[in-house]
Amino acid sequence: MTDNIIAIVGRPNVGKSTLFNRLTSARTAIEEKVPGVTRDRLYGLSEWCGRSLVIIDTGGLTFGKSDQLTTQVRHQVDLAVEEARLIIFLLDGREGLTPLDEEIAGLLRRSRKTVIPVVNKIDYHEMENSKYNFYSLGFDEPLAISASHGRGTGELLDRICSYLPPESEGDADEEDDSVKVAVIGRPNVGKSSLINTLLGKERVIVNPMPGTTRDSVDTTFQHGDRSYVLIDTAGMRRKSRVKDAVEYYSVLRSLRAVQRADIALILLDGESGITEQDQRLAGYVDEAGRGLILVVNKWDLIKDRELSRELYLNNLKRQFSFVPYAPVAFVSALTGWRLDKLFPLIMQAWQEQHKRIATPLLNELLEDALAVNPPPTVKGKRVKIFYVTQPAVKPPTFVFFSNEPELIHFSYKRYLENRIRESFDFTGTPIIVKFKRRQRRGE
Repeated sequence: MTDNIIAIVGRPNVGKSTLFNRLTSARTAIEEKVPGVTRDRLYGLSEWCGRSLVIIDTGGLTFGKSDQLTTQVRHQVDLAVEEARLIIFLLDGREGLTPLDEEIAGLLRRSRKTVIPVVNKIDYHEMENSKYNFYSLGFDEPLAISASHGRGTGELLDRICSYLPPESEGDADEEDDSVKVAVIGRPNVGKSSLINTLLGKERVIVNPMPGTTRDSVDTTFQHGDRSYVLIDTAGMRRKSRVKDAVEYYSVLRSLRAVQRADIALILLDGESGITEQDQRLAGYVDEAGRGLILVVNKWDLIKDRELSRELYLNNLKRQFSFVPYAPVAFVSALTGWRLDKLFPLIMQAWQEQHKRIATPLLNELLEDALAVNPPPTVKGKRVKIFYVTQPAVKPPTFVFFSNEPELIHFSYKRYLENRIRESFDFTGTPIIVKFKRRQRRGE
């Protein structure tokens, strides 16, 4: 996969986090009108024109101060600029060009990276002339957008893709029936031990000190009649604890490992419990559309396993309620206890990823779902859903055609997704539910 990494850089309070959330279709970054809210980098995944992108949100750059926070933000931005292929230089169209913008422009020019100047907060067409004030920065033509309203962001993504090199044959999906499994998780949860035990040999260095594994390591092996590729990844810490460039790069490599995989095993520590970082990892996998299995490690060390298992499962289902499709395995990576249960789960998730449902069966399901719970009327408009198809797999994607797709509430979309899962399973894989307007003949 090409390293299509795009960093958003700018002074405080120009809307970097708002743009990040817009481009990644998420609300991961905190949006606040107080300068300096974003201190560490945030990573998000985006897709446009068939290209996968990694978007990095950075803290607001300032100069002239020597306090610890300012120094840390500058260090984080330097790392993001060094790793990125493209830089979005975000500017404020309401406030206009400032001396701080000019200082940041000098920093970006010295990086010798491709810079796209983007003038934010241009909410109306009449405001677009303000972008001409930024030509003096010496970059390409500034692009006017409104991150909060989404205005111009499609054009921004088009421009990003125009700068990216053509995908090589290595970037395209190869005809390979190997099941690619990424093993991810926080540092020191046993990822390398899990792979070594599965392979029966010391393929990866195991060290009790967190953060030993720095790079992704691929290992191909045969199990039964199926070929597998295990991708061991660097432990992913909370970003506030990423203090050097080596570990920073390892986080990005881990995210890209998820992109290369079919299935991700998120290793959880049965002794220390579930953390916010575990949940964030599951969110990355779900957003990337990859299969997901939650693997609770070190379970052989737990006393009264059966009682503890029920309590742990209840807590796990609550903490990971946003990925209810993910199966759970309790194992010991060190001793190999119950590791034989992993391969059936992996194959089940892989098969469900590639499963297609015949259109007549889908529409029978839709007819029944509409009879039980028709979509509510919105603002006096009666919402109708006419039919559904499955145009894609990996992840399975379902497109519903409606007269008013924009009026269909999120809760009703979840209702239809639940009905699909009740009828056709899809254990271990996210599914995508989309709504489109039905085109009438002649349109």
